[in-house]
Amino acid sequence: MTHDQAASLRTGALDDPRAIRRASAELLSLALMDSRNLTLRWLAVFESRGAIALASNGPSALWLAARAGWYQERWIARNLQRARGDQADLDAACLSSIEPRADAWFEPEGRLPDPLTLRDYLAQTMETTQDLLASTAPDDTDLHFYRAALLHEDRIGEAMAECAAGLQLPLEGTPPPPWASLRARVDREPLWLPAARLRLGSERGGFVPDAERWAEEIAVPEFEIDAQPVNWARFTEFMEDAGYARRELWTPEGWAWVQQRARRAPRDVEQVQGGVLVRRHGHLQRAAAAQPVLHLSRHEAEAWCRWAGRRLPTEPEWELAALSAGNRGFVWGDVFEWAAGSARPWSGFAATAGSVEPMPPRGSMGVLRAASFMTPARQHHPKARRFLAPHADHAFAGFRSCAA
Repeated sequence: MTHDQAASLRTGALDDPRAIRRASAELLSLALMDSRNLTLRWLAVFESRGAIALASNGPSALWLAARAGWYQERWIARNLQRARGDQADLDAACLSSIEPRADAWFEPEGRLPDPLTLRDYLAQTMETTQDLLASTAPDDTDLHFYRAALLHEDRIGEAMAECAAGLQLPLEGTPPPPWASLRARVDREPLWLPAARLRLGSERGGFVPDAERWAEEIAVPEFEIDAQPVNWARFTEFMEDAGYARRELWTPEGWAWVQQRARRAPRDVEQVQGGVLVRRHGHLQRAAAAQPVLHLSRHEAEAWCRWAGRRLPTEPEWELAALSAGNRGFVWGDVFEWAAGSARPWSGFAATAGSVEPMPPRGSMGVLRAASFMTPARQHHPKARRFLAPHADHAFAGFRSCAA
């Protein structure tokens, strides 16, 4: 590939979420390197701050970076059924790792590698991946695990950003843009969408994560939905109206969570009156009133909706709006957004080997739609789904509402 060809891919398809799901070997090569470079830069940030083995609400940066390399090696270089793509057996045997202890790193009593050993492992596994990719057939089956590895490592980058936020690490010099890059948007009136039919989920072809399999046509009744996620100005009214102290606004599980954590505001909020002050990366900052509220659990999103006489959108409603109402002002991609209901598989779902995010048991997890400002542009796909416990507030998550 020439320099000009690489530059063209980088400025176009590399950031195109639809193109990346059908990415050629050339595009995947660039994207995998781009994602790995971000992992290495995050690793350097945590190491320079003496926090590489620390964690807040999830795994440490060392664990995450190790997992990125391990997943890629396990499902590409070590995978004897790599050429079968998403038809590979879930429990098929695999080759040994180049690092004898790699499989034990993630066991309950496993010992993670030191940073120097890990960097060497990451370099070797990426080199092998690139060599194998260069001789891979250009079809969906043969490229399946390379595309899955890209999604996995992009998710790792997001998880590292969440870890940095939870540990209140200074952001200077970190790979993503600063928190100020979260856009403040002018309020728009809610949108009314007529009844329509929707192909919920993704069609066959290209790379399709398990959670989106497979598309089926459903009817969506008419509904009203916010044009953008709820911002700090709207959420502050709820806090000032004693929203966190009013049991009737919360589900039983939500109220137990509020009481257990003695919550009176969202995570990291230090002050409400006179403007929201949030502790971000060790510093108090004033949250712009027009920025979407951030680091919210589903319990908090549901309580606000009850207070406002509204509700969370269903997944079909959210997906239909994202696909059809962009030209009317429907904005998404600033924060992950809680949807109503619990995680459930689409019609025809079947688990595949190496699934990046396995389908959780019914009723056990909440659902997030959209993407966040820390999500690589290539993963801003309107069909994407994420699963998270309703009490979790470590993700870059907010919400929007619908007319009840």
